[in-house]
Amino acid sequence: MRIATFLQKILAVLAVAILCTACGGYLPSTSVNPWKVITVPTDANLLDISFVNHSHGWLVGANATLVETTDGGNTWETRSLDLDQPYRFTSVSFSGDEGWIVGQPSILLHTEDQGKSWSRIPLSEKLPGSPNTVLALGPKAAEMTTDVGAIYRTADGGRTWKAMVEEAVGVVRNISRSADGKYVAVSARGNFYSTWEPGQSAWEPHNRNSSRRVQNMGFTNDGRLWMLARGGQIQFSNEPNGEEWQEPISPEFSTSWGLLDLAYRTPDEIWVSGGSGNLLHSSDGGKTWEKDRSVEDVPSNLYKIKFFGPEQGFIIGQQGTLLKYEQSAEAA
Repeated sequence: MRIATFLQKILAVLAVAILCTACGGYLPSTSVNPWKVITVPTDANLLDISFVNHSHGWLVGANATLVETTDGGNTWETRSLDLDQPYRFTSVSFSGDEGWIVGQPSILLHTEDQGKSWSRIPLSEKLPGSPNTVLALGPKAAEMTTDVGAIYRTADGGRTWKAMVEEAVGVVRNISRSADGKYVAVSARGNFYSTWEPGQSAWEPHNRNSSRRVQNMGFTNDGRLWMLARGGQIQFSNEPNGEEWQEPISPEFSTSWGLLDLAYRTPDEIWVSGGSGNLLHSSDGGKTWEKDRSVEDVPSNLYKIKFFGPEQGFIIGQQGTLLKYEQSAEAA
């Protein structure tokens, strides 16, 4: 009996060892560490970033945070606006000298001089939800979404807006836009997602394809969808409509932190950010992965990555956290 019990214990240990081996353990470290921590004069949660040109940019965030750089993001200075309350600025976007900021409670700001002056544009009290994202499209033109998935477009500097969908989709966790005007929105609970493209009158709902709740979604460079699910899972669609999906990828089984955002620096190079300073990298379109361990000690969830071309990129997070991409000769 004792021998049998001993053998059972040995077999159990071997099973665990085999399972852990199959999980793949920890990811290898990146050979270069191109992300530099930048000091920003605020401890508010940063929510979005946009640039007028390569040197001149703006950061926005909670508590009406508005921060400006004129040297490409190396240094930043706080700018204050005369507002009636500390709005939560959720999105900023520029096209040439013209820029837009939206936030909650409902607020829309507009500039035509690179942000030297900002004017507040009234919004209808009948607006479904609160403004969530904004994209500058050109002179006097912009596209705005709300936190319940309404989509509006203006061509006259915000005086009038045209609804692009007949009905909102419901409270969304996040919403992303492709370069050609398509949208994907994840429901607040992450149990389904919806897609919309220009010409459609309504959102098209889709069930998630696994038991894991969806954390975030967006578009690849060739118009397909990517999905981040709970437990550190990444998945790419085979087709632009997102009906057929490739096998899910779990880059690092040995950790349980969540993945929060994904962005392409080049058509093949992907960066994925997550909770607790986790930052993953793939140079082959997601086939193999490694981890940038130089930022593991950053005490923040890294929840948005934005590249403004292959050589300029930023990651924003909690409590004024900002990382800047600095391409070295080796990385290039």
